[in-house]
Amino acid sequence: MLWKKISLTCFFSSEMADRESSAGRVQPGAALSVQPELPAPSAGITALLHEGLSFIPLDSSSDRAVQPFPPSPKLQRRLARDVQPSKEQLSRRMEELEAERSRTEGHIQSLKKRKADLTRTTEVMKQKVQEHFENMQDILKQDEQAVLDSLELDLTQRRTRLDQLLKNWVQHQDQVVKSISSTQRALNCNEEEETKGHFEGLSSKRPDASEWEIRLNEERFEKLLKTLSSISKNLKVQLQRKTLLLDSSPTVIDRQTCHSQIMVTSKGQGLLFSGSARPGPEHPLQFDKVCCALGSSPITAGQRYWEVDVRCCSTWAVGVAYGSLERKGRDKGAKLGRNRNSWCVELKNKNLSTWHNDRQVACRGVGQGLVGKVGVWVNYDKGQLTFYDADTMDVLQRFSAAVAPVFDRVHHQFTEPLYPAIRFLRPTENQTWPEHLKFTYQFTSA
Repeated sequence: MLWKKISLTCFFSSEMADRESSAGRVQPGAALSVQPELPAPSAGITALLHEGLSFIPLDSSSDRAVQPFPPSPKLQRRLARDVQPSKEQLSRRMEELEAERSRTEGHIQSLKKRKADLTRTTEVMKQKVQEHFENMQDILKQDEQAVLDSLELDLTQRRTRLDQLLKNWVQHQDQVVKSISSTQRALNCNEEEETKGHFEGLSSKRPDASEWEIRLNEERFEKLLKTLSSISKNLKVQLQRKTLLLDSSPTVIDRQTCHSQIMVTSKGQGLLFSGSARPGPEHPLQFDKVCCALGSSPITAGQRYWEVDVRCCSTWAVGVAYGSLERKGRDKGAKLGRNRNSWCVELKNKNLSTWHNDRQVACRGVGQGLVGKVGVWVNYDKGQLTFYDADTMDVLQRFSAAVAPVFDRVHHQFTEPLYPAIRFLRPTENQTWPEHLKFTYQFTSA
């Protein structure tokens, strides 16, 4: 009931203000008199309630109502229900509702069309994918049939030669049988002359050396099996790599981060280690002591894959790093894998290993210095990082929550934007060729 009391106070204050303004300025200490035309308090209260508990303005010259506090939403809804809208208001409201219904129907139709288009587009994509796989299957079937036909032709040729040899030996066998019969008759009849003539007419037949050459070419067959095995393995690798290549994009080096001895190609994807420093002022983001460089595009969400060609570099490190990686000095804070801000796979002294948080894990059984291309896959949202031998798709190392204890981390989640990173390590003293690394981007569209 506090608001009712405030309303009454405002009511009497307004009346007294009106009275004071009509009677002139009230002298200090003078008593206020109530005029006969002033309505009784009960009448004022009744009028106040009848007006819908509205407040009488303090300033009689203004039509604006003064409210000490805004009405509650419940009161506003009740007052809105009690007020009967005019026909003009109803007509305007009807127009607004009709317009809203029209917009809603249009948006619903748009969503239905998008849904139908999405389904139709997916079906078209599936059909195209099926066509590609069917083409590959047709190529494989055609090649399979060609290989089988080649084997069948080889078999036919060998069998023809063997059939001819077999025929000759059968004929010789018949002659031998006839000779045996004649000899037996000669023995029975003591016909020495006939026997003598018989032995003179039959010569011994021995296998020809060329007969042993009539066989399947097993050496060629073994080469065929090895070739098919290699194709099958490469096909499996390419199919596995295909999924990662969908998340690939060109990686460009940020020249401002490059050490002064790193030369960058015009496209920003090739890096050359130079024996002399390039001239120019040092940038605040530049590595001044450690021969490192970072990529220009940060990874903040989703998945990303790229490859680094390391065949022309004898000792290197490839990985990822936060932008907060130290750039100055030779401390561990500026070296890939020697701190919590970077991860890498490293080849040094022909030994391949992975590093993070200054912890080393050897890559046993894979690579061992023969890696030609390193693949790096990042799933930022899930905190996963995987290094591949991109030629065989063998996993060199996988960083995730499962292997976190090995690298002394309770949780393996990325907390900052990640950047592709490379490092040139110190080459051997007798090396004559320059060290070279290159970010590769291979995407083939039909």
